[in-house]
Amino acid sequence: MQFPFSAIQRLGTGLIAASLVASPVFAADSAIDSGDTAWILTATALVLLMTLPGLALFYAGLVQSKNIVSVLMHHFAIAALMSILWVIAGYSLAFSGDGAWFGDLANSFMSNISLDSASGTIPESVFAAFQMTFAIITPALIIGAYVERMKFAAILLFSAVWLLAVYAPVTHWVWGGGIMAEWGVLDFAGGIVVHATAGTAALVCALVVGKRRGFPTSVQPPHSPVLTMIGASMLWIGWFGFNGGSALGAGNSAGMALLVTHIAAATASLVWMFIEWFRFGRPSLVGIVTGMVAGLATVTPASGFIGVPGGLILGLAGGVACYVAVDLIRVRLKIDDSLDVFAVHGVGGILGSLLVAYLALPAFGGLGLTDGVTAGSQFMVQLASVAITVLWTGIGSYVILKVIGALIGLRVDQQDEIEGLDLSQHGERGYHNG
Repeated sequence: MQFPFSAIQRLGTGLIAASLVASPVFAADSAIDSGDTAWILTATALVLLMTLPGLALFYAGLVQSKNIVSVLMHHFAIAALMSILWVIAGYSLAFSGDGAWFGDLANSFMSNISLDSASGTIPESVFAAFQMTFAIITPALIIGAYVERMKFAAILLFSAVWLLAVYAPVTHWVWGGGIMAEWGVLDFAGGIVVHATAGTAALVCALVVGKRRGFPTSVQPPHSPVLTMIGASMLWIGWFGFNGGSALGAGNSAGMALLVTHIAAATASLVWMFIEWFRFGRPSLVGIVTGMVAGLATVTPASGFIGVPGGLILGLAGGVACYVAVDLIRVRLKIDDSLDVFAVHGVGGILGSLLVAYLALPAFGGLGLTDGVTAGSQFMVQLASVAITVLWTGIGSYVILKVIGALIGLRVDQQDEIEGLDLSQHGERGYHNG
């Protein structure tokens, strides 16, 4: 079976074609490579580790102790629900059909995946599972915008509709042979597909759901920086699968992606730490791990196209830009994006998606652009792709939230918010005294 594929770009000997990065199946008769398969199996597990328990613990430590169970529940339930929806329709909508803007349901319930189906040099079953972990973590990232105040039922309904109506089409545009793939967009591991969508949706959620009680003057500080650091460490490790696995093979591209990912994370961590140290006289644990995430988000779209200098530059740029964005959104604009999802993931992912047009050049140690493509023309492709994605995500997220709000409401009652979502929504406590 031959699957649609467009805008193949060779970016150097041995590099997986850019549009094959997390792309539709393109040759069912390709020879399966055991090394590639073993690496993507490992990468799949690493990306799932990013959500369970990495992101769950990262977010859980940042909220009040009376809401820790709710945050963990959100992540676990979303992981399960997104997995089933990905099987039923998400994978097909993202990677089936030859439409420029939308996929189709020809592969619903993954009905066309057999034991012998291949995606390049790996089984299609492995490719579908790898992509499933991306579909899990993207709506899970949005949790950080509405923690401590949104109804559990509303969260599940929003995440389900959002996955199919927002995430799947964007995935099709970029990785599924859709319109942006035809333009030649560069998004190695999800700066547009994951971080721009999650960040934009988070900002919309923060505005529509509203601020937490007492924000910004009396909101409690993170109850457990220890848990946040543990979760952040798992995210750092898991990101090697996120970016390195997006090469869809165990070769030079995966190796360089892993290296620049680590470099960017380390650089942004130090940048954030020193900015805090300079401003407040003391560097914080929450600050340094937030800087790490900013660096990882920023390098993600570029990781397969750049060299070591690019990793350093993106780490520096991401650390500074995301720090400024946090200050702007939370302090100056007083928008309660509670755990800084837009400022860190959205700004970082968008920044990396734009800068890759220049950092992919050999002058910065990159692998170069396709013949006939200039940095300026590539930048315009990146800019248009980001703008369309942000617009689609913003409008789609707003409509979904408004409909759910009219049907069942978005926020818990004021008394439930005071008591904490652990007891009011789930009847459990994260901690017991005595």
